Amino acid sequence: MPVESRLHGSTSAVGRFPSVGFGDETEREEPEEEDEDAPEETACRRWLRKACWCCFRESKEEDGLANTVVTGVDESDEGAEENKPTTTEDDEDNELDVPLLRVTSMDLLKGKAGQNRTEHHTQLYQSEDLIIRRGQTFQMWITLSRPFDPNTDKLHLELKIGSVPMVSKGTHVIIPLVEELQDDRWEAAVVAQEDKKLLFSVNSLPTTNVGRYQLTVHTVCPNGQAQSKHDPANDVYILFNPWCEEDTVFMDSEDERKEYVLNDVGLIYYGTELQIGYRTWDYGQFANRILAACLYILEKSGTPASGWGDPVNVVRIVSAMVNSVDDFGVIKGNWSGDYTGGSAPTVWTGSMEILQQYHRNNGTPVAYGQCWVFAGVATTVLRCLGIPCRTVTNYNSAHDTDVSLTTDVYFDENLDPLESINTDSVWNFHVWNDCWMARPDLPAGMGGWQAVDATPQETSQGTFRCGPASLTAVRNGQVYLKHDAAFVFAEVNSDKIYWQRNVDGTFSQIYSEKKTVGHSISTKAVGSDQRNDITLLYKHPEGTQEERIAVETACKYGTKAETYTAATAEDVSLEVSMDGTGPQMGKDADLTISLKNSSSENRTVSLHGQAAVMYYTGVHKATVRRDTTDLSLPPNEVTVLEWSLEYKDYKEELVDQAALMLTLSGRVKETQQVLATQYSFRLRSPDLTLKPIGKAVVGEKMSVEISLTNPLPQTLKGVLFHVEGLGLTVAQTIRYGDIGSCASVSVTTNFVPTVSGLRKLLASLDCRQLTQVHGVVSINVQEKNTDILS
Repeated sequence: MPVESRLHGSTSAVGRFPSVGFGDETEREEPEEEDEDAPEETACRRWLRKACWCCFRESKEEDGLANTVVTGVDESDEGAEENKPTTTEDDEDNELDVPLLRVTSMDLLKGKAGQNRTEHHTQLYQSEDLIIRRGQTFQMWITLSRPFDPNTDKLHLELKIGSVPMVSKGTHVIIPLVEELQDDRWEAAVVAQEDKKLLFSVNSLPTTNVGRYQLTVHTVCPNGQAQSKHDPANDVYILFNPWCEEDTVFMDSEDERKEYVLNDVGLIYYGTELQIGYRTWDYGQFANRILAACLYILEKSGTPASGWGDPVNVVRIVSAMVNSVDDFGVIKGNWSGDYTGGSAPTVWTGSMEILQQYHRNNGTPVAYGQCWVFAGVATTVLRCLGIPCRTVTNYNSAHDTDVSLTTDVYFDENLDPLESINTDSVWNFHVWNDCWMARPDLPAGMGGWQAVDATPQETSQGTFRCGPASLTAVRNGQVYLKHDAAFVFAEVNSDKIYWQRNVDGTFSQIYSEKKTVGHSISTKAVGSDQRNDITLLYKHPEGTQEERIAVETACKYGTKAETYTAATAEDVSLEVSMDGTGPQMGKDADLTISLKNSSSENRTVSLHGQAAVMYYTGVHKATVRRDTTDLSLPPNEVTVLEWSLEYKDYKEELVDQAALMLTLSGRVKETQQVLATQYSFRLRSPDLTLKPIGKAVVGEKMSVEISLTNPLPQTLKGVLFHVEGLGLTVAQTIRYGDIGSCASVSVTTNFVPTVSGLRKLLASLDCRQLTQVHGVVSINVQEKNTDILS
């Protein structure tokens, strides 16, 4: 391969380190014949010639020898260099006859089963690249054009990332060659030498910016300099390192690292607090092209690579980029119920297809997603980059729109809800993420789990993103600590304040509920498919002095701090409940309303009821029933009302998640006490039943039967089944057609497993009349028997 030669203009990049120079400064100078026309050899000129020979040239021949040579890894003239006559110390120009030192090849030892990938816990990535974690050493072989002579030869490595790499920004890393490695710095040391081959051990900083680096090797000898040509196959991918104590994402539990970094399948919870449902989700952070897609997200954000070493900054980037609002991020949100031009959010069963499609289409947002899709994809991206992450579901999750840190419900003079100004809402459930990291930017004790939300609800510093908010800060009401702790606090622990409009247009506080928001905060347990309730990480036990202090502390920084006055005595209470797991889709919804009179006197109540179909976000869609009932409550007794909503009343209005809300409000005639509550529930949908057919063996065809019974007394139109499973099959769609009223159907799909071990096959149903229908089955795939029968 011909070499490219260019005039060397500066050696400052190499000369930054004492160990990288241009030959022995004590070299012996041979006497030269005096030239009458030559300039006088002053002491300054003699010093300049020794200290910087590349800048001090006296002849065209010296200019040619001072050239920098950029070499590839397969130089065609390597043999010619090796066959040059060997010189001795007594030769007058011995240094000038030393062959140029070039890199002919590199071996980054990047095999999945090799030392680098296994020690860095990156062997699961389906990539043939060198993927390492920061703050840890890795090894690599370099083959040179001739044996390396440490007495005369110098060498260093360079890594570059970003559009304008700079040493001062950590995006241009110069790695000097040293005798012995030390911690907390970029260095390389030779640990073995085999003729022209050198084995290097390279140490990295635990604060290194993550991303894809271009690697080059620079060599210097008395005959000149050489630089290896950049080869994309030798790029180095550097990730966060939860196994490194000096990394701010360090997690000391191996079981938790396996769950929150290495587990590529998880559970996402949905429903209501009394009807908790869950679905299996393929995170697939190690799947083919996913790492490239995640790094593409960082690049497309437009943020400088110099900020990619701080996990706080990276999760804010990911939180913003997972949604498409204001930055053409990964997923386009849609809560309308009309998913024309894309896929319904309930159809997705994993993150891989979404991320691969986004990357393949050069950053075109994928349609469509809702909160669990945003959270599932965020978990994939953050685990892929090495930040411990989990998907979290909060039930009765408040959305505070005016930074009051309260959830406000407004009524008119007749106690009818004022939908036009009821902008705050309580979602049946909301899904976001927890990420694990230290928080050196906050007071001591604020590290650990941090809440991060990629669903676009409110802006943070002008961009639709949220977090990371320290769970410790949220729990104690320290909402003034960044980032977005106030918004997360309102989601999990705001009081619900009811307001009534006065005749002059002002509003008066008439009631408050202190235990309505933030229940059963759930995530998948470590090492099992059990639900882990983490509510107490977000808030003190309801009603305790600590919890009330946290609320009052938080609300001091809100816009309605004056709403907190001394509580008044109450002797009538109102409660709504349901039997068992609740009503089924296609059936009447039956609830129980209980009113308790704790006084010794009779009480009269005028009770108003309103049933509404809701989006799961707590946004009102349509009112399907209104009631007014006058009740007489005997002293010291409980009065029970049976309440029922018929299928015919709600069937035409249902949207995703089949969510409904019963709003009750009333006034006690004798005491003017106000009663108010809102009760959310959902209609349970059936599960898909998956039944494997045949033995599961790598490389051999097998089948799975998918079964469903339509619970509705109406036909399901245009039914699609969506199937995928890591190591089993890529995502596929099966078009079934219509399913009759209350009919049972089954469909069979075939696939060929590619990975052995216990795998999970996921399936979901796409149908406008019936949503949130899915199923999962575990399949134990055996290795193919390669024994040859005699």
